[in-house]
Amino acid sequence: MSQCCLSGYKWDGELTGKETKLGKIDTYVTGSNKEVAIMIVHDIYGWTFPNARLLADHYAKEADATVYLPDFFGGEVVTPDVLESGKLNLGEFLGRNSKDIRFPEIETCAKALKQEHGFKKLGAMGFCFGGWAVFQLGAKGKNLVDCISTAHPSLTTKEEIDAVAVPVQIIAPEHDPQLTPELKAYVNSVIPGLNLEYDYQYFPGLMHGFAIRCDQNDVKQKKGFERAKNVAVGWFAQFLHLH
Repeated sequence: MSQCCLSGYKWDGELTGKETKLGKIDTYVTGSNKEVAIMIVHDIYGWTFPNARLLADHYAKEADATVYLPDFFGGEVVTPDVLESGKLNLGEFLGRNSKDIRFPEIETCAKALKQEHGFKKLGAMGFCFGGWAVFQLGAKGKNLVDCISTAHPSLTTKEEIDAVAVPVQIIAPEHDPQLTPELKAYVNSVIPGLNLEYDYQYFPGLMHGFAIRCDQNDVKQKKGFERAKNVAVGWFAQFLHLH
């Protein structure tokens, strides 16, 4: 991850969900579907970031699902003032929230939704930091999720891409130091050979973070955000509904 992961804009809007627990983990939940769920693995701004919660509300309504946004940073909150201050030591932060530390929690939440809450279908959405995690959730032999989508994924390895075994959607901005041109070429050469449903959505002129932190006063960014939201909703509606 890099400084691009710290930039962006906070949106305004009225939230419709509530805070609860998923196991022992604080979670924002929205929606009322008892059979279909989506779990969001958040970006660096975490589960309290208003934009992530607003998107969860959109997914719940538009994809007809119950959407869970758990806290995968162990109670640590990166506040929006970091957008302007640049005070966060990214290396230290990632050390506290490494894959080895956080994936067991992410996996436990996915299992709980299927096994304890009884959802028949479960999708996973990963923004930035959450991108690598949804690839791991969708890996061969996991049987945790039915499909995944990720917008400008960070920290994702070729090995994680190779191992994916569920329908996968990638929302890819043109300018992204995490989803590099090399990695873009890799996903588009490897995933089509895995015999999976695959949807690669390319956004020319846009930058890393646009799908969750765009400037809604910028027409190009806002149109890109709306398209990204709509294609993710369509993806989950296609693969999670039983009819």
